[in-house]
Amino acid sequence: MSGAARAEKKHRGRPLGFDRHEALRCAMCLFWERGYEGATFDELAAAMGISPSSFRNSFGTKQQLYVEAVDLYLQESTRWFTDILAQHRDTREAFSKLIEVAAEELTRCDHPAGCMISLAGTHVAPECDQIRDMMVAHRAASEREVKARLDAGVAAGDLPSDTDTATLAAFFSTVFRGMAVQARDGATCQHLREIGELAMKAWPAPGF
Repeated sequence: MSGAARAEKKHRGRPLGFDRHEALRCAMCLFWERGYEGATFDELAAAMGISPSSFRNSFGTKQQLYVEAVDLYLQESTRWFTDILAQHRDTREAFSKLIEVAAEELTRCDHPAGCMISLAGTHVAPECDQIRDMMVAHRAASEREVKARLDAGVAAGDLPSDTDTATLAAFFSTVFRGMAVQARDGATCQHLREIGELAMKAWPAPGF
């Protein structure tokens, strides 16, 4: 087979100028909007602008694509979630800022409303148990990150030494997920901020 023939075979079904990252981002948004089971193989291929054969060659199975799409979402959300927790020395200030930015991010008009992780995989068919377990693990990891920041606050004296950081982390994780659901249902950024401000009233009082 000539070099030209091999090149033609390699790129058959893939549009010229194929941008894998952009295609993955299109898939991420469709999964985000419809969930794993709600986004069909054909719809994903169409959203990415590629043929079914190119889909398989570039991303493998639908499940493999979903794993990549979730990883991309986590990379992008790190810019406002993890970074905010790390940027502010005062723990209360960090969480107050996180809630403010979360309200903005969850209601942006340039991507689906809400959070791709919060409710993903909570209701799936038995054959999708791996998807469910993966999303449970991601939510648990997020809660551990919140707890670690609260623990750091206790160590720094920002929080009382007897603060139950595990329960407080679970509380704020629940608040963030609830805000995500509200956003999916059409809540405004301002409404989410008001919810967050109310949640901050549960912040432990300084010890004496």
